[in-house]
Amino acid sequence: MRFLLLLLITLLSVLPQETFAQQTEKEETIATLNAKKEEVVRAEKEALKIEVLAINKRFENGELTEEEATILKKEAAKKHARNIEDKLAILESKIDLLERNETDLDDDSIFGIFIGRDKLTLGKTDEREVVYDRRTTSDLVLGIGFNNAIIDGQSLNDSPYKIGGSRFFELGVAWKTRVFTNTNFLRLKYGFSFQFNGLKMDNNQYLVDQGDQTVLETYPLDLDKSKFRMDHLVFPVHFEIGPSTKKVHDDYFRYSTHNQFKLGFGGYAGFNLLTIQKLKYEENGDDRKDKFKQNYNTNNFIYGLSGYIAFGDTALYVKYDLNPIFKNNPVEQRNFSVGLRFDMD
Repeated sequence: MRFLLLLLITLLSVLPQETFAQQTEKEETIATLNAKKEEVVRAEKEALKIEVLAINKRFENGELTEEEATILKKEAAKKHARNIEDKLAILESKIDLLERNETDLDDDSIFGIFIGRDKLTLGKTDEREVVYDRRTTSDLVLGIGFNNAIIDGQSLNDSPYKIGGSRFFELGVAWKTRVFTNTNFLRLKYGFSFQFNGLKMDNNQYLVDQGDQTVLETYPLDLDKSKFRMDHLVFPVHFEIGPSTKKVHDDYFRYSTHNQFKLGFGGYAGFNLLTIQKLKYEENGDDRKDKFKQNYNTNNFIYGLSGYIAFGDTALYVKYDLNPIFKNNPVEQRNFSVGLRFDMD
């Protein structure tokens, strides 16, 4: 769980800095826009001055009558006055938009008036290309639930591991790609996850290495806690099926599985990163905590089957290791987990 704690600490330390940076950037952008307002007025007045000088030159050369020159000067004045009015309105609107929102807006964001299919642009347009068909999306995967072991020749009721006290946690990233061009019914979901699988021993037992085997023995003192944890890095691959809604826009379309039924089935393979046993007990009136980081003859290569049944972003999740937990034990034990999975885009 150190990895998860480090991740949370990092996020908590970065987010305030990022928020402050965004606020500072927004204030700088507003100041720049206010400066542009003065530049707009100055530039339009300068342009009007140049245009009036050109009209006067034509009048002096006899190309225009006094009446024609006066009319052209009035038209030029109206034109540049309208330019100032429209450009200041654009800048004022963008400043107002920035002040209403918590974060800054990209300088290349869309800003304009849209009428039907035609766009009358009053400011900058988005220079980033809109992907017409985005076939791949990504999700943050979070799983939590109960963990235990299937032991050859024993029922779950006879398990030496506590059913309620043995738990698992999973955190990862998954990408989802539509398989077929014209339908979203079948998707391929793949990525990587960190899995933390815990087994809590029952009946005052703990794990002991006996040569190349790992067995359970009774601890000489009363244990308050006896827990064994395996931390894995795995690479899951699932086929996901289920209906979706096609949303068509003018220049792109998307398939949405929001609030839709989903069924995923597949498997995973990866590596054992850490194996640790924790014992908590009282000795001579003092509380003791022991941690043993060793291999315990566990398999370094992990592989198994997994699946989920979901509605929206929440799923009932099951995973089962095909590899035995311990390599050389005469009676094989295989880890399995049942819980909830959340896929958050």
